[in-house]
Amino acid sequence: MIIFCDFDGTITENDNIIKIMNYYNPPGWETIKDDILAGIISIRKGVGRLFGLLPASYREEITNYAIRQATIRPGFDQFIQYCQEHNIRLLITSGGIDFFVHPILSRYSVPKQNIYCNSSDFSGKQIQILWPYSCDSLCSMDCGMCKPSILRSHSSIDNIKVVIGDSITDLEAAKMADLVIARDYLLLKCQEHSLPYKKFVTFYDVIEILKQLNN
Repeated sequence: MIIFCDFDGTITENDNIIKIMNYYNPPGWETIKDDILAGIISIRKGVGRLFGLLPASYREEITNYAIRQATIRPGFDQFIQYCQEHNIRLLITSGGIDFFVHPILSRYSVPKQNIYCNSSDFSGKQIQILWPYSCDSLCSMDCGMCKPSILRSHSSIDNIKVVIGDSITDLEAAKMADLVIARDYLLLKCQEHSLPYKKFVTFYDVIEILKQLNN
């Protein structure tokens, strides 16, 4: 089994990008967010535009805020331990940004090489987002951090592929999974697309679902 687990709104209780934008409230950000959700613009283009609204001089302040406000979903530590004890490979596949993803996860025993997220550049006037894990030749969704590409490159036909997530950024990978463990928007989309799914609220729920799979 290999697990592809989202970060924002999944490992953390809130979407950290939305929390940052709500806090700083740059003019026009809500329109960009709505356009992403409606599929009018791609995730890569939208997230790039969102952070382009914020000055790079905010680097220390915005990083400290992102780390301070993040609340980890209950049971995450126990979930990591369960995966380690049962030889389940756990990859964190995040549409979030390195400046908050890595510091928040540094408290947990997840190897850095198993964390996939976007990068950031604060050298200009505005924050620029970089895309080290962009779409492969089989994806035309302009994802930014392409979860389907990560899934393809890290799994084989013999793997049981489990996607855990909550949002639009998880949907394309969810369509390729053997099981989706979902909440919020992704849960509704699993129902709409008749994807194999289980609902979760905490990572204690996730552990119980994995136990059922292992029986």
